[in-house]
Amino acid sequence: MNWDNLLKLKRFGDNKDRPRLAQNDTRLGFEVDYDRIVFSSAFRSLQDKTQVIPFSKTDFVHTRLTHSLEVSVVGRSLGRMAGKNILEKYPHLSEDLGYKINDFGAIVAAAALSHDIGNPPFGHSGEKAIGHFFKEGNGTNFKSKLTDKEYQDLCTFEGNANGFKILTESKAGTPGGLRLSYATLGAFIKYPKASLPHHPTSHVAHKKYGFFQAQEPFFNVLAQDLGLADPKTVHRHPLAYLVEAADDICYTIIDFEDGIHLGWIEEEYALEYLINLVREDMDTFKYSKLKHRTQRLGYLRALAINSLIKDAVRIFTENENDILHGNFGNALLEKSQFKAQITDIINLSVQKIYCSEEVVQKEIVGYKVITALLDAFVLAASNAFFKKANSYDELLLQLIPDHEDLPAENLYQTLLNATCFVASLTDGKAKLLAEKIGFK
Repeated sequence: MNWDNLLKLKRFGDNKDRPRLAQNDTRLGFEVDYDRIVFSSAFRSLQDKTQVIPFSKTDFVHTRLTHSLEVSVVGRSLGRMAGKNILEKYPHLSEDLGYKINDFGAIVAAAALSHDIGNPPFGHSGEKAIGHFFKEGNGTNFKSKLTDKEYQDLCTFEGNANGFKILTESKAGTPGGLRLSYATLGAFIKYPKASLPHHPTSHVAHKKYGFFQAQEPFFNVLAQDLGLADPKTVHRHPLAYLVEAADDICYTIIDFEDGIHLGWIEEEYALEYLINLVREDMDTFKYSKLKHRTQRLGYLRALAINSLIKDAVRIFTENENDILHGNFGNALLEKSQFKAQITDIINLSVQKIYCSEEVVQKEIVGYKVITALLDAFVLAASNAFFKKANSYDELLLQLIPDHEDLPAENLYQTLLNATCFVASLTDGKAKLLAEKIGFK
C-alpha cells in the first residue's frame, strides 16, 4: 500500500481520479463526506439508539449519536497528528500532490462519524438477535434456498457490513449511496473481508467482516483503486487503525464516565482508576481546587483522552511501515503503554455497567422486539418475492417507508433488505412498531 493511492478523493461513478490540487479548500471533498453523513437519515436515527446504557430518566447518558460525534472529534485529532508525521516522512504528498495535515483529520473524522451507522437498535444484543433468528429461529427455513455465503451474512449479521451497505448502496435516484470519497470509505472498513470463508487468525482486521455479498462488487473496485488488494488478501486501510483507536478511546473512557454519573460506580473508587491513567500529566494543585464531581470527571476525562490520543499516534507512527505492508495485526491501544490501566477500567465497566441489571433487561427486551419484527417483515417480504403475499403481508409492507422496497431481484437481497430495515429502526420506533403488530 502507498499513500498516493490511499488518499483518493474519487467517488462512485467517477471515471477518473480527483486530484487534491484541484480541490477547493473552502469545501474540501473529505469535508463534504462529513456533511453528507451528518445530514443522512441513518445518522440522525442514532439519537434514539442505545450506546450501552439504556436511556436514563435521572441523568445524561450517551446515545449512539453522541458517541459517534465524540469519536469523530477524537478521530480528527488522531488524523491530524498522524498526518503531520506522514507528510514529514513523505514530503511529495504535500509538495507534489497538495495534501495537507487537515486532510487526514477530515478523512478519519468522517469515517469515525459513520462507524456505528449500521448498528441495529438495542446495542450489540440487536446483532445477536438477528443472527439467532436465522441460525435457530424461523429464519432457518431459508437456509436451503441461499448460498453458504449469503446465509452466513444473515446468521452473523454485522453492523459494520450494514454500515458499508448504507454508505454505498445504489437506490433509485441515489446511485452510490452517499457517494463518499474512496479514502473515507477505506478508513471506514475495519474488517476488509466477507463473512466467508473463515480465516482463523489473530489479526485484528479478521475479527469480524466488513461487507455483505450484495456489496462485494463495489468493495472489490474500492479495494483495487485504493491499493488495498494483493493476490492473497485485502489489507486494512491504515487510517482505519485510527478510526478504531478513536472508538476504543471513547468507549473506554466515556462509558466509564456514564457509569459514574449514574452512581453505578463509586466516585472515589472510579476516579482513582482515571488518576492512574493520567498521573504523569496531572496538575494535582489544580485538581484539588475542583469542588464538583462533574468538574473532576471532566478534567480527568480530558487528560485521559489526550494521553491516549498521543500514545495511539506514537504507536501508529512507529509501526507505519508494517501497517502499510499489512503486517501490523493489533489494534493500536493493544500496544499502548497504558494497557494495564485501560484493562482495569474496562474490567470494572464490564462488572458494574455492561452486566448491570438495567443493561441486561434492555437487551432482553431488544431481543424479543427484534425477533418479533423479523418474524413479521422477513416472512412478508419473502412471500411478496415468491408472489405469495396474503392480505396481512401486504398490510405489513405498507408500514415500510416509501423509499424502502423490500422485495428485490433475488431472495437473498430480499431477506437482507428486510433485515436491514429492522436494523435501521431506532429503539423507540422498533418497540412501537412491534406493539402495532401485536408484540406485548
